[in-house]
Amino acid sequence: MNYELALEKGISNLELELSKSTQQILLRYLELLQKWNKVYNLTAIRDKDQMVSHHLLDSLSVLPHLSAGNWLDVGCGAGLPGLILAIARPDWTFTLIDSNSKKTSFVKQAIIELGLQNVKVFSKRVEDFEAENKFDGIISRAFAETSDFIKITRHLLTEKGKWAAMKGTPEQELQQLPDDIVVERVIPLNVSGLDAARCLVILKVK
Repeated sequence: MNYELALEKGISNLELELSKSTQQILLRYLELLQKWNKVYNLTAIRDKDQMVSHHLLDSLSVLPHLSAGNWLDVGCGAGLPGLILAIARPDWTFTLIDSNSKKTSFVKQAIIELGLQNVKVFSKRVEDFEAENKFDGIISRAFAETSDFIKITRHLLTEKGKWAAMKGTPEQELQQLPDDIVVERVIPLNVSGLDAARCLVILKVK
């Protein structure tokens, strides 16, 4: 199966509707990632088939469970999931942050080359980051333990905002949460081509 069909099938399995033009932008992102990866080592995954499932579809799998608004992606790496979500939802706004300047340099270039208008990226530690406007949602993918994720980002969340943590098997982590944090939902994620336990943990302040 070619990459275009693999992406299209994976999107259908996630019960998402993304236009052909949006899917082409996602594939263009993969081309840029492969090109830059040769020099900057942005991801350990080299195989493009795996990139479709492990990067594009894994990032898109959370989309049905997120609400429209102003989002922050913490520890975005090569733009995952924030840049992928920004491509899929051009009417939402996304801020991406990572302390690795090589990775944020790639993300900045990708934003330019893909013509994205709804996303910006910063190279700094999130605990030192001050935003003009707080965020409706803060998401992370393989960034830190959930309690640490909450601790270093809670100054950036709106009063009614929510955290969305992409995890494998988070049960033990969730026992370490601060007393004022409640788990709203733990949503199993089923991603085509990804043979691993995946879930999305939605959290909020009590």
